[in-house]
Amino acid sequence: MKLLITGGAGFIGSAVVRQAVARGIEVVNLDALTYAACLDNVASVAGRPNYTFVQADIRDGAAMAGVFATHAPDAVMHLAAESHVDRSIDGPAAFIDTNITGTYHLLEAARAHWAARGKPRDFRFHHISTDEVFGSLGETGFFTEQSPYQPNSPYSASKAASDHLVRAWHETYGLPVVLTNCSNNYGPYQFPEKLIPVVILKALAGEPIPIYGAGDNIRDWLHVEDHAEALLLVLEKGPVGRSYNIGGENEMTNLELVQRLCAILDRLRPGPAPYADLITFVADRPGHDRRYAIDPARIRAELGWRPSHTPETGLEQTVAWYLDNETWWRALQARKGVGERLGAAR
Repeated sequence: MKLLITGGAGFIGSAVVRQAVARGIEVVNLDALTYAACLDNVASVAGRPNYTFVQADIRDGAAMAGVFATHAPDAVMHLAAESHVDRSIDGPAAFIDTNITGTYHLLEAARAHWAARGKPRDFRFHHISTDEVFGSLGETGFFTEQSPYQPNSPYSASKAASDHLVRAWHETYGLPVVLTNCSNNYGPYQFPEKLIPVVILKALAGEPIPIYGAGDNIRDWLHVEDHAEALLLVLEKGPVGRSYNIGGENEMTNLELVQRLCAILDRLRPGPAPYADLITFVADRPGHDRRYAIDPARIRAELGWRPSHTPETGLEQTVAWYLDNETWWRALQARKGVGERLGAAR
């Protein structure tokens, strides 16, 4: 199989690239190399005979047609997206342009390629999305594949729109698609504007660790390596038109998460005082969803997948990775917006 992965120099995409290449899959990594991308994320597979990198933008329809014509993939895993909620509050246009218009151009290029090859039944277009499209949960309940869409941020609205486009291209044109919606990811190579790397790097710098509101918003945390494994499984075994929710089964409040990270840092890199002393509560994000939680029963029952990382093992491994890879994250801290409070104003 030749697999085209979009956004393969990003956090989740690069994890999929590394796993796919290691399995012997022929991978074409397509990335526009915008601010959150980093080719160091895939340096371990660069030069492998089953790996090719292509710099191109999914918003460029002609470029997408050219990529399909040149590389003739048997499957597509679409991860390229603008993904930071705070940035979407400050600048929603980029999210509409990339996540909606870009997905449209990619779908059209994939459809033309699929049709030109005689519409093979084993072709797949795997669209990777987020649980945020379902909105916010109360104190109980879980998102399932039947949950209604109710996005509350420009980011989640743009991802919801892309989900609907993919479904429409399947229903209208017969394009063989599978879809997945995941919970919050964490792990190595996460761009240092997201919560977990922010906490680690602020703590190491002795700076205030910001927590939005009261820190009681709840997220379900999924290790990126578990997620990549699930994505490749869905690509291989998921029936056409099927969707799967992928969760880590690791719910915790933001405050609890930060406290756990501080405790791990206290053990691995002791400072002059407990790192939790740096916790600082700041004004909440506008429209901050209260709780996300995924019921992964379908993917467990149908495909036999469940996460292998616990919060204890996964968070410790993640903290240790950032401690051991200072050169990687220091090179990214100068990029626009990193370290700044974004998305604060309505």
